Amino acid sequence: MSKKRGFGGGGRGGFGGGFGGGMPNMGSLMSQVQKLQEEMEKTQAALAAEEITVSAGGAVTIVVTGAREFKSVTIKPEVVDPDDVEMLQDLLLAAFNDALAQVKQLEEERMGSLTGGMGLPPGLF
Repeated sequence: MSKKRGFGGGGRGGFGGGFGGGMPNMGSLMSQVQKLQEEMEKTQAALAAEEITVSAGGAVTIVVTGAREFKSVTIKPEVVDPDDVEMLQDLLLAAFNDALAQVKQLEEERMGSLTGGMGLPPGLF
């Protein structure tokens, strides 16, 4: 009698032996992902509650939340010059851009502490 060889169950070289410890436990991985998601939601809610105040030239003040919602714009009356509208536009533009940059930095600091070391691309969350 000859022995039949094939791909089957029991021997050392067959497919039935598993992956040899190289595969992570899917249950554990899913649990970690769920915890990360919960922490990110909490962090996003905390960001939304924070307010950042930015001033340009001491004449324009903008308040924005960590969720990038602009709450207020204050313009000192003395900078409203009908003959120099461009200066006011430049001040507003500078204040809005500065506010967005500060929100982005805050967001990266907070989210980076959660996703750090995971090799995720910047700005993913």
